[in-house]
Formats: sequence, structure tokens, C-alpha cells
Amino acid sequence: MPVINVNGTSLLVSGRFIRVGEIYDECWLEKESVGNPEQIINSIRDSRIQIDIFSFSQKLSETTSKYNYYMEWDNVAAIPITTFNEWWTRLPQATRKNVRRSVKRGVHVEVTEFNDEFVKGIVNIYNETPTRQGRRFWHYGKDFDTVKMINSNYLANCDFIGAYLKDELIGFLKLVYIGEEARIMQIISMVKHQDKRPTNALIAKAVEISGKRQMKYFIYGKYIYGKKTNSPIIEFKNRNGFEMVNIPKYYIPLNTKGKIFLKLKLHHGINGLIPGKIINYIVTLRAKWYEITMEERSENEDKIRI
Repeated sequence: MPVINVNGTSLLVSGRFIRVGEIYDECWLEKESVGNPEQIINSIRDSRIQIDIFSFSQKLSETTSKYNYYMEWDNVAAIPITTFNEWWTRLPQATRKNVRRSVKRGVHVEVTEFNDEFVKGIVNIYNETPTRQGRRFWHYGKDFDTVKMINSNYLANCDFIGAYLKDELIGFLKLVYIGEEARIMQIISMVKHQDKRPTNALIAKAVEISGKRQMKYFIYGKYIYGKKTNSPIIEFKNRNGFEMVNIPKYYIPLNTKGKIFLKLKLHHGINGLIPGKIINYIVTLRAKWYEITMEERSENEDKIRI
């Protein structure tokens, strides 16, 4: 998706039939992305760039709507940070056991440097399997230089936390600090070591660090993406103390086409018209299809070796 600069504001433009312009990397900006919405709206119109709807969100610190535009509720998965012990005592017993189990099974977690050795470990994690969470894994097959490049942003205000089994990196978490928020940019662990619960250990370490830095919130993306209300990642976030916090998101039509699509509720595309139950069913079918496909691929590779 193209990123377009309009009077110093970077907009990510998506969609074929309806083109929606959103603030690029909006959630990673320390200050409010839109100080004067009308100024940006006028700049887009004056630029004559083909954008039908302009969209932006408020920050987590402002959960009450303050603009008189068409608004829908977006959400984030957040842990309000006080102390590590306060978070720990609120966790389900099973989650606390998973963190302890990680230690008992030899996993140690620490803040680490972003150097070539660490990048090699990331490459090994990325290339472990071509599918994750029932879909193709977009980082699979990337080489060292590409992996180093895509992970080298926000180095001035982030920590890399590594989960190690002996000397092997089996999982990592990239934690970016934005004002009073600590946000997970990426968290991933090796599938073959999931029994050692490295992901739970990484979350625990990140909460500990966020508390020491006196962050107000620890954030792990959205709680719900679209209408996918039933997924393992939602269960994981819930078990680790994340709560769904709603924030206002605005959609402003910039032309007649934008007004029509917004009135007909078509600004989310075809997927926006599909009921949530059907989307959840499709996601489940896709996961099963990938599972069958990978089993067939593995069998074929075994036959070739023989």
C-alpha cells in the first residue's frame, strides 16, 4: 500500500473501489497524529490526490470522542501498569504456572543487544515454519539483510527481549516506548519450543520492564481485529491480563463517492458486510486448509529425500 506525503503528513492509502487514507504508523507516534483535522482534510483536497475517505484515531489516553465527525469504536489490548506484582496477582493460576514452567524447563529471558548474532537468531525463528496461526507467515524465507533491515526501526526508543534455551534464541519481543505507552511491535517464539512457554516468559519480562520505566500502559496491538471475536490470540491476551480498551476512530468523506460508501457502510470493503460468525468460520476453514497443505508438502519432501 502506498504512503503519500501531504503537507508533511504521511498517509497510508488502501483500497481498490474505495480509497481510504490513514495516518501512517499512527499508533507509533508519540503525540496525537491529528492536531487540526480540518487542516489535513483541506490539504488532501487541495493536493487532488485520489482519497475518498480520510480516517484517524484518538490516543489511548483520550477514550472519549472529541470531534464532530462520523465515528466508530476501535480498540487496543492494554494492561494498565502499576507494579509487576499487581499484574502478577491478577493473572489466572494457569498463566502464572506457564511462566514458572518456562524457567523450570531451562528458558532464561533478558534484554539483549540488536547485533548480528541476535539477527541470526531472528532469521532462524522466522524460517522455522511457513505457516503460523493458521495462515502463511509473511516473514518466512527472508534473508539476513532483509531481517536486519525490517527490525532496525525505532532503535532509539525500544528494547529487544530475548528468550534463550541455553545459547539458542527461541523467541523475542520488541518493545517500543511511546510517551507513557510501552507497545509490543513484535513477539514470536519457535513452535517446536512452545511446550517451554517462552512467549509467556517474554510477556512477563516486558511487564516488569514497563513497570520499572513507569509506563502507564503496556499494549499488544488490538484486542479484536475486525469481527474475529474467537481466536487463540484473543484467549492468550485475556489470560495474560490484557483488557480491551475502546478508542474513537473517525471516517471523513472527502467527495461524493466517499459519502455514498460511508452511508452504505461499505468503507470497510466486502469483509465489513460479512457477519462475524461467518468470518470466524472462514478463518477456521483457512487454518485447516493450510494445515492439510503443509502436511501434503511435508510428505512430498520426504518422498523426494527417499
